[in-house]
Amino acid sequence: MPNSQLLAVLFMVLSMVAYQISASFAKQLISVLDPLTVVTLRLCFASILILIMFRSWKIIKRLPYLKWRNLLFYSASVCLMNALFYASLGRLPQGIAVGLEFLGPLTLALISIQYKSDYIWVALAILGIGLMVPWQDANQSNFSYLGAAMALGAGVFWAFYIYFGQKVVRQNIGMHALTIAITLSALVMLSVSVVHNPTALIQTQYWPQALVIAVLATAIPYALDLMALKSLSKMTYGTLSSLSPALGAIAGWFLLHEHISLLQSIALVCIMIASIGVTYRASKQKSIPDMS
Repeated sequence: MPNSQLLAVLFMVLSMVAYQISASFAKQLISVLDPLTVVTLRLCFASILILIMFRSWKIIKRLPYLKWRNLLFYSASVCLMNALFYASLGRLPQGIAVGLEFLGPLTLALISIQYKSDYIWVALAILGIGLMVPWQDANQSNFSYLGAAMALGAGVFWAFYIYFGQKVVRQNIGMHALTIAITLSALVMLSVSVVHNPTALIQTQYWPQALVIAVLATAIPYALDLMALKSLSKMTYGTLSSLSPALGAIAGWFLLHEHISLLQSIALVCIMIASIGVTYRASKQKSIPDMS
């Protein structure tokens, strides 16, 4: 595997680990604050962090000349993906929420397939997701149909995030695109939260937890994702993202003491095999010289 592609895969894995740990922390915070407030605090802190990290004030002079259509769609995807996922996280176990959300990028991987042999990896990922979600618990108190709909909606905007993320990285503004997207998302969510529950925003005792979540869920993974998207195709990115439900279930088990069943363990194996398979397939395609 070329070094650039191997590095892109490493970026993705680190991104997903950080994000799933942050989701566990966020779920704990949601028990005392509402999901909308948690995601607003997270995005506000994240916008400040990445502004400093990437010194994005340098981009101010170039703002009038940017391709705002793609940037606005990318920003809207980031905002809605986060808002819907956190809302679902307040109603579903972490593993179920992540599993349902993943159907978005998985669908993107499916429609991006060019070779019939690649269907085996997507089929394994679909099987893994099917086993990961405990459908038999649908009538129990730990499952919410509204939460499931929100998780699926988050998956749709996750797919848009991937699609427009690939377009945004071609604008040659580097990580400043991330600063713009997170800042716009934070301003939108802050406006909504001020109307929805303004007193929750000023409970400063929860700000340190929100800051940790911002670092783990936004500043680190989104930066790594943008770097990974430079070297990975939509199908490779989408199928590699199948590690997310597995990591979500592990984080939920380790940090929240959520149980992982035998079927969910089998699902982890299916998902990881699919991820390894699509990575190997992508590396084989990269190694074939273009004779045209």
